[in-house]
Amino acid sequence: MTTGARPAAPALTERQEARRRRILEAGARLAGRGGFEAVQMREVAEDAGVALGTLYRYFPSKIHLLVAVMRDRLQHLHTALRRRPPAGDDPARRVADTLMRAFRSLQREPQLADAMVRALTFADRSVSPEVDAVSRLTTTIVLDAMGLDDPSPEQLSAVRVVEHTWHSVLISWLSGRASAARVRTDIETVCRLIDVVPGTGSGAGAAAGAGASAQEGPGIDR
Repeated sequence: MTTGARPAAPALTERQEARRRRILEAGARLAGRGGFEAVQMREVAEDAGVALGTLYRYFPSKIHLLVAVMRDRLQHLHTALRRRPPAGDDPARRVADTLMRAFRSLQREPQLADAMVRALTFADRSVSPEVDAVSRLTTTIVLDAMGLDDPSPEQLSAVRVVEHTWHSVLISWLSGRASAARVRTDIETVCRLIDVVPGTGSGAGAAAGAGASAQEGPGIDR
């Protein structure tokens, strides 16, 4: 462990995990109905059936809560992608297919999408561990689509550019400045960067889809 690193949080008991799950679902419901402003901590506590003080022990603010909701949604997506891997003969197409599946999921719940993205944008240093967890999971999802277990620095740089573009086009779409067609075009365009990075051609990771398709697990396909 590096100096200054936070100690690992103790594992939640089954009862605590069930309570945390109720809180996440309550936050997602409220955001889905009315967006970012509709997520008020007192209402979340009432919806989840927990005391307000208990809610704050799990999530110190609604920013913490909504970033955690985003991570939860990404985990569902990750599970779904392992059950049904992205389509495409090359890494760029598989990553584009992955991100478009995520986008279609967000289209079905635009108010929730707006709340999650706004929370991620507004997050300050106190939310860094939660934001970092979202970032790591997003990177894992992209690398899985590429078929990479041990990416080079150049490949990681390309992934970061793809993720930055993904975040930017989501903001543009949510603000009404970009159509769904524009989102697809921009995603497909930036994903082509992946195939020009050394070691990430159409042959690299070609077996990833076959390997992932053999994996099974619970979850929803979004």
